[in-house]
Amino acid sequence: MATATKRDYYEILEVTKTATFEEIKKAYRKKAIQYHPDKNPGDTEAEEKFKEAAEAYEILSDEQKRARYDRYGHTAPGGFGGHSGGFSMDDIFSQFGDIFGGHFGGGFGGQRGPRQNRGSDLRVKVKLTLKDIASGVEKKIKVNKFVACSHCRGTGADGGTAYETCSTCKGSGVVTRVVNTILGQMQSQSTCPTCNGEGKSITKRCSHCSGEGIVREEEVITINIPAGVAEGMQLSMSGKGNAARHGGVNGDLLILVEEEVHPELFRDDNDVVYNLLLTVSTAALGGSVVVPTIDGKVKVTIEPGTQPGKVLRLKNKGLPSINRYGTGDLLINISVYIPENLSDSEKETLNGLENSPNFQPSKSVKEKIFSHFRRMFD
Repeated sequence: MATATKRDYYEILEVTKTATFEEIKKAYRKKAIQYHPDKNPGDTEAEEKFKEAAEAYEILSDEQKRARYDRYGHTAPGGFGGHSGGFSMDDIFSQFGDIFGGHFGGGFGGQRGPRQNRGSDLRVKVKLTLKDIASGVEKKIKVNKFVACSHCRGTGADGGTAYETCSTCKGSGVVTRVVNTILGQMQSQSTCPTCNGEGKSITKRCSHCSGEGIVREEEVITINIPAGVAEGMQLSMSGKGNAARHGGVNGDLLILVEEEVHPELFRDDNDVVYNLLLTVSTAALGGSVVVPTIDGKVKVTIEPGTQPGKVLRLKNKGLPSINRYGTGDLLINISVYIPENLSDSEKETLNGLENSPNFQPSKSVKEKIFSHFRRMFD
C-alpha cells in the first residue's frame, strides 16, 4: 500500500500563498458550507473534503504552523502537532465553531447525528541508510495494534447485529435540554450519556472482544518511503493506525524517519561530504585515488600541487530533493596527512628540500588558504 500523498493546503482552500488570515478564514468558511455533512447526507466524498478543508485551515490559520508548512511542506520535521492529519467530525465541530459564530452544526439544517469513534494514531520509527534515502525504499514492519474483531465485524455486538436504537436519544447521539433562565429558555445539546453518542446500544456483547469491537493483533504493514527524506521527517499512512471501537474510523500510522550513520560519508542537506586524506607525495605529485559514494566507489584524479582544504565536487552524486527540485553533489574535502614519526634519512631529505623555492607557499596560495578558512567561519 502506498504512503498517502496529501494535497497542497493552499490548493484545497483555493487561495494564494500570500493570502491574509481573513482571506484564508473566508475561503475555509465557503468550503465548510459547501461540503457540510448536513448539506451532503451520506456523501463520503463530501465528508472527506470537509475534513480536508478543516485540516488546511488549522495549519494556514496558525502563523507558526504555516511558516513550517511553507518551508517543509507536509514533511515538516516533527509534524505540526494538534489534529493535523487526524481530524474527526467532532474535532471540526468543536475546534472551528468561531468561524460560524456559534454552535458549528446548528446553522445548517439539524443535528450532527451519531458520533463516530476514531482509533488512535500509531507512531513508529524507521531507520534508513543513505542508499535507502537516495532511491526510496519499501519497508515491511510488524506492528502490534488494535484491529476490528472478525467475529462481530467490529460492531461489538454478537453476530454483528445484536444492538438496538438508543431509547434515550432515539439514535441521534445527542440529547437536548431546555433550561429556564432570567433571560428566558435556553437550549443546549450534549453527547447522549446512555450510548456515549453512538446512537445505538448493544443488547448482546460479542464474547471475543467483550463488546469493544476491537482486538489486539500483530499486522505486517508495507511502507513506501519516498526518496529524499531526512532525519526527523514524519510521514503518514491514513487508516493504518489502531481500529476504532464499534466500527469507527481507523487512526493513522505516523512514521518518524531516522538516518543511520554512514561509516565514511555524512550528509549536509542534499549534499554528501567525504573527507579525503592524501599523503604528502600524492598531494604534491598528483595521482588517482578511489573514494566512496552512496552507490559504490569511484576513481578521482588528484591534480599535482593539490592543497589541503580544496573541495572537489562530483555533480549529482548526492541525495535527491524530496520535492524533486534536483539532486545534491558529493563534496570531497581534501586533507593532507603529515607523518608524525620520521626516520633520520627522511628528516634529512625534508631538511634538504626546506630551502627549495618550490617548497615555500606563494602569495596566491596563502590567499587561497586564508579565503578558505574565512568562509568556514562566516
